[in-house]
Order: sequence, then structure tokens, then C-alpha cells
Amino acid sequence: MSKINKHPTVVRYYESSAQSTTLDNETVDYEWIRELCLEAGADDVGVVSIERSELDDQRDDMLSAFPHAKTVISFVARMNREPIRTPARSLANIEFHHTGDKIAEISHHIVSRLEARGIRALNSAVGFPMEMDKFPGKTWVISLKPVAVAAGLGHMGIHRNVIHPKFGNFILLGAIMIDARVNQEDRPIDYNPCLECKLCVAACPVGAIGADGQFNFSSCVTHNYREFMGGFSDLVETIVDSKNVKEYRNEVPITETTSWWQSLSFGANYKAAYCLSVCPAGEDVIGPFLKDRKGFTNDILKPLQAKEETVYVTPGSDAEAYVVKRFPHKTVKRVGNGLRPNTIRLLITLMPHAFQPKQASGLNCTYHFAFTGDETRQTTIDIRDNKLQIRDGFHGKPDIRITVDSKTWLKIVAKEKNVAAALLTRKLRIKGNPKLLMKFEKCFA
Repeated sequence: MSKINKHPTVVRYYESSAQSTTLDNETVDYEWIRELCLEAGADDVGVVSIERSELDDQRDDMLSAFPHAKTVISFVARMNREPIRTPARSLANIEFHHTGDKIAEISHHIVSRLEARGIRALNSAVGFPMEMDKFPGKTWVISLKPVAVAAGLGHMGIHRNVIHPKFGNFILLGAIMIDARVNQEDRPIDYNPCLECKLCVAACPVGAIGADGQFNFSSCVTHNYREFMGGFSDLVETIVDSKNVKEYRNEVPITETTSWWQSLSFGANYKAAYCLSVCPAGEDVIGPFLKDRKGFTNDILKPLQAKEETVYVTPGSDAEAYVVKRFPHKTVKRVGNGLRPNTIRLLITLMPHAFQPKQASGLNCTYHFAFTGDETRQTTIDIRDNKLQIRDGFHGKPDIRITVDSKTWLKIVAKEKNVAAALLTRKLRIKGNPKLLMKFEKCFA
């Protein structure tokens, strides 16, 4: 140890530490943080303690990645509006990618300055403002939307995008966790910038946004996020399933293959994000909408509605029925969405996101699931009035009771095993009307 203490690196460290402007228990100045972020290129900044109640469902993930975290710095970078609004989604995606690169540069600059001052920091992955919480295989440390809302950078509209009070939803989000406390915090703004104008409802090609405020996660992720992780796994399986080149080309046209190449080479592309395109909320954005609503609709909404394009849906989903009825000029393509949970816990977490309310029409039933084998769990699932309720344990009198080996059920969900085979091997046992199980399966995509 004595030799180490005499090493030049160690000697210089102790010399610089003695002169350090930051102590272990220092409270960092809020104005300094804000000035640092704005200087780095952020367009707005908010600060929130990880102890705040708004981050209760995020805290464990934060601390597992960065146990020293005490504060989160949330910031936004503006996007240019016109590229996002054009029906040419290639141009929209260039804007997403350029602003995403800017977020990364901002984060790097901020973290470098913080570390130079002796503050440990960890930046999150770049975040599109419509992130899917608990999406399997997610690579970001924290969900950026609730952090931004808690830090006073806006509220989520009915389209599930964060709307900044000034810049609207034409923003990307970033966040940095630090191991120091800040002497001032931001609070959520006291109103929601969302106008509830329902233009996002009218624009969505898969009907993922309901006029009543409901949101169909599965419909959105299957189409808009087609060229992300879930869609890519489905593409790979399509390639493997194809007997030859001709069969593959029949299933995946050359234009689609080219689009995949672009996503894999330059960054995953969004197929729609039309909800962002048409949103008129925000002080900097609202003017043209207020001056000429009909003109705004004709210029921005209708070209997206009229666009002839392929819309990706899961078979038998609410989205498939919606596209056929609402946009008959668009081409429906049945695909998988890659949502294949590998544990019962994750399956239960994902079920509300995969639920198809319209497919559940007329079904009023209580299901008791007893999972056995590697994962044991008792779960009550109620489907009534096109709504889903999931509770741990058994509650009430069931209309049907399903006892099933956990691995077997996951294979059934992934379409790797059928119900009949599971019944024959006694891996699946049913007490009640089997038709109720068939109806249950149709409610999820």
C-alpha cells in the first residue's frame, strides 16, 4: 500500500481532491445545473429528486443501474415541426435521428462537466417521448416520460406523448442521474397543454388512440414500431420460415426489405408517429391552428389520412378491423409484433398492453389461472364491459378455472404449442366451458 501511495497518479489525485470544489455531501446549485444544461444545447431543463412519489415505479430501476442516484436532471431538445408533419416519413425519421444525436451530444457534455466537478453521473438512453414502459428487452434505464412530467416539462396528452407547454410535442427527451442533491426542485406544471382536439385520434392509422382516452399499446407498437426490436424478431422468423427466395419475396416485398436495411444501418424508423405530426398544442405551435382550423386540417391531417401505405397489424386485432373500415385505401399486412414474454410475471405485466377491447365485446367472465411448474402463481382475470382487470390470488367465483404448467402456457401464448396438445398431456387442465378459453385468447394480440 505504501508503494501505491507514492505512485504519481495517486499523489496527483490527492492533490486535486484537496482543491476540489465539490464535497461528498454538497448540495449542488439549481441555477448552475440549469445554466450548464442550456449551455450544452438543451431547450428546457427540470430537476427532480428520485425520492419524489411520481417516480415510485421508476426508483428501483434507477438504483439498480446507479445505486448512488439522488437526483434526476430531465431536459428536452426541440425538433423542427415541418419534417415531422410531412407524409414522407423518411424525412420525419431523419429529423428524429438528428435530434436524437443532439440529445446524445448534450448528455455527453453535461456528464463531462459534472464529472469534472466531482459529481458522479449516468445518462439515460436517448428517448422518443412516447416510450413504452416495461417493453420487453428495453435498453433505457428509466422511463423518460414520468421523469419529464415530474420535472415540470409538460404533461402527457391523450396520445401518450409528453407535450411541453411552449414547444408542444415536437421534442425529444433526455435524463441524467447524479449522486448529489440539488438545492431546488421543479414541480409538475399546473395544467395539461393537451387541447383534447382529437386530431391524433383521427390521424392514427391503426386506431390506437381512443376518443375516450383509451390507448391500445399493441396496435401502436405493431405498426409504428414495426422496425424496432419486436418487429425485427418477427422478420427473422419470416426469413427462417420461407422455403426459398420467391416465397420470402412474396411475404416481404423488396421495398420493405430496403426499409429494414435503412433502419438497421441508420437507426430504427417509425412507420407513422402521425399523432405527433398533427398535434397543435404548445404556445409556439398553436397559432396556425387557431387562425384557420379548417386549413390546418386540410394541410396537415388529411394528407396523412389519404396516404396509401402498408399498415401492420396482428391477425384478428382491433387494429385490423379499424384499418379495413376507416382506411380502405391503405394495405393491411398481418404480422407478429414480437411481444413474447419469457416469464409469467412479464406476461401478466404485458397483458393490459396486449388487450383488445373490441375483440372482448360481449364477453363477461371471471378467469382463475393457477400457474404451476417453474413459476407458481394464482391470478384472477376479469373481462367485463370491454375492460380488463387483473388481480393476484383468487377472487370471486370463477366462470372457468385454468390450471397450467407455466412453461406450457408461455409456449401457447407464443404459438409454439396448441391448447389441444397441452390438454392431452395434462399440462393444461380446465374446469368450466372450454369455449371461454378460446374467447380469452382472442382478446389478446
